[in-house]
Amino acid sequence: MHQRKITRRSFLKSASIAAAAPAIIPASALGRDGNTAPSERIVMASIGVGGQGMHNTRAFFSMPDVQLVAVCDVDRHHCAAARDTVDEYYAARPSYGERGNCSAYHDFREVLARDDIDAVMIGTPDHWHGAMSVAAARAGKDIYCEKPLANSIPEGRAVVDAVRQYQRVFQTGSHERSRDNARYACELVRNGRIGKLHTIRVQMPVDHGWGETYPEMPVPDHFDYDFWLGPAREAPYTEMRCHFYFRYILDYSGGEMTDRGAHIIDLGQLGNDTDHTMPISVSGTGKFPTEGLFNTAYEYEFEFEYANGVRLVGDHSGPRGVRFEGDEGWVFIHVHGGNLEAEPTSLLREAITPNEIHLGRSRGHHYDFLECVKSRGETKAPAEVGHHSGSMCHMANIAMLLNKKLRWDPQTEQFDDAAANRMMQPSMRAPWTL
Repeated sequence: MHQRKITRRSFLKSASIAAAAPAIIPASALGRDGNTAPSERIVMASIGVGGQGMHNTRAFFSMPDVQLVAVCDVDRHHCAAARDTVDEYYAARPSYGERGNCSAYHDFREVLARDDIDAVMIGTPDHWHGAMSVAAARAGKDIYCEKPLANSIPEGRAVVDAVRQYQRVFQTGSHERSRDNARYACELVRNGRIGKLHTIRVQMPVDHGWGETYPEMPVPDHFDYDFWLGPAREAPYTEMRCHFYFRYILDYSGGEMTDRGAHIIDLGQLGNDTDHTMPISVSGTGKFPTEGLFNTAYEYEFEFEYANGVRLVGDHSGPRGVRFEGDEGWVFIHVHGGNLEAEPTSLLREAITPNEIHLGRSRGHHYDFLECVKSRGETKAPAEVGHHSGSMCHMANIAMLLNKKLRWDPQTEQFDDAAANRMMQPSMRAPWTL
């Protein structure tokens, strides 16, 4: 919480001086009757409020511990709708106390310049994650940023370094790892209930078409397209390039690999007890469109090898999720939803005993972030964890584009191949840098 906000003690003292008769102080100001005192609220802003960004915004402003004071988007329609939604929510809930008058911004740097803001939610397209997260850390903000952590491996490392240097709390938006079922399944694996783990099988069906060419269009008056492109190279505007569909264009994202793959591979990391590192090799083959706007892979097979001998293999089959295979059984986590399957089925009725490995639980991914902002503890998906999971997605895409096996050094974060190392370097359009 911001240290310059009024404390309960100073509030009561000033109230008593200002009034000749005893003042009637609302319970919301004192933190009673289930309310959170103003001095204990986390003041937040949302940057990028379309799609998933608005989902995260709703999750945060509906929590009594949060006062959401600003929204920011280069699409004025998104920004105005988000601001109105926040103000209407607070206006309809007098028990939340004096909250409202949410400010709307076009430029995220104006948000970061406000010294009353404790934390930001970044829900922009992937190609903005790195630069904005680094800037937010430098500005002294705690950060909840959607997955993948960044749009390249070096950008991810820059985020980790900035978060560490400025001692910020960071939550990667890999919310699947906060589901109770997913954590329970990973506990079964890490406690040897399926025997010795040997294979992690990732299934990621692609549910989008390719090959369409879309004509150049006039940029709408309400949309700052040049700012949306930001660090990405110039490209003609068409509505199918932006908002939801950016994820199927390599300049801005990595397709299914960095979309749902960032969730599923992340769960593989958790179950394999390799959050702290990455694999030592990657290979892959993929089919990429030869025409049309979208250019991410629509069919793929990839394989990672870990130093502990475990293999993580993936393809475009379904159902979407991750299966941990051991020499005595297997357990499958469905994504999204977190439903579990296992063989033997009796695995799912087993309790994790007090002396075994426990991965902890939370009230949810967003609550976990808020609690860590207060405690200064580590979130369920800190920057280093998000960097490793996101980097694996980029590694797979690079291996598929080169159609070859690559050795990887988790310490130096370099391939054994010059072409692969060149491909992972970010290309940022001036004036944007990390």
